[in-house]
Amino acid sequence: MPRWRALSSSDQPVVTTQRWRLDLAYDGNGLSGFAFQPEFTTVVGLLRATLASTLHLDEEPVVVGAGRTDAGVHAFAQVVHVDLPTKLFAKNRGPDPERLTQSLNKQLRGRIQIVRAQPVSTDFHARFSAQWREYRYLVLEAKPPALAFTNAWSWTVEGPLDVELMNVTCAEIAGTHDFRAFCRRPTNSPVGEPLLRHVINAHWERLEDGWGMSPGNAPCVRLTIRAQSFCHNMVRCLTSTMVAIGQGRLDQNTVKERLESLERVHLPPAAPAGGLSLVGVGYDQFAGGPSGFVR
Repeated sequence: MPRWRALSSSDQPVVTTQRWRLDLAYDGNGLSGFAFQPEFTTVVGLLRATLASTLHLDEEPVVVGAGRTDAGVHAFAQVVHVDLPTKLFAKNRGPDPERLTQSLNKQLRGRIQIVRAQPVSTDFHARFSAQWREYRYLVLEAKPPALAFTNAWSWTVEGPLDVELMNVTCAEIAGTHDFRAFCRRPTNSPVGEPLLRHVINAHWERLEDGWGMSPGNAPCVRLTIRAQSFCHNMVRCLTSTMVAIGQGRLDQNTVKERLESLERVHLPPAAPAGGLSLVGVGYDQFAGGPSGFVR
């Protein structure tokens, strides 16, 4: 595979850039979240360093994501955009998505997987062009503690869970609500400021473990939730509360009452990060359509 060519100082300066959309998958274990933190290994930090070294850039480029994931949270369909100098690409052939994907994946060595790379219009913005985000949370019904590998991808709780009752709660969170009781307030955000979010749909379902991967064939349930956007810890806090309702430890009206009272006191802590995965981000066709396999 030909190497990317670094320009010498004698080359004519070119200031134009090409915007790229990159669809990513990553295992959140071992990563300190998505956002760039100079002292920690994060998704954006790895991408910036890899882009700079692979493409021989003078400095690390700015990487903008569709949304942030916490440490330990996984993604199968994260989306970012990055502006790269057009001088990097051969004049006769132009941008080469396959070559860029292969080059980056070779350097990333499986820590992050570039699922798709495509040049897009400068009108595309990974965050602001997104119409929705979809997450899934995996729960195993078994007696804790669980094996380490299951903790990395799911949350083991004592069952049985009343999934029908949990889906009644899902119907209550659909629509636009102030989710202050189920979110961590952003830094520098006024205490009384609403945290309005619009949930498009949410539902729980039982899954069959066809491969027999669950220890002791533990029953598995999964939450799928789609919203225009989410506030910090929103899915994990809703998950822990709905699981407690499904176990009979909380009243079935708890979520509805807290959406009205806006109080978080005496609610369970957020569910562990390992069970949560970002599985899709919605875009119009001009931006390449949705990421992942969801529509």
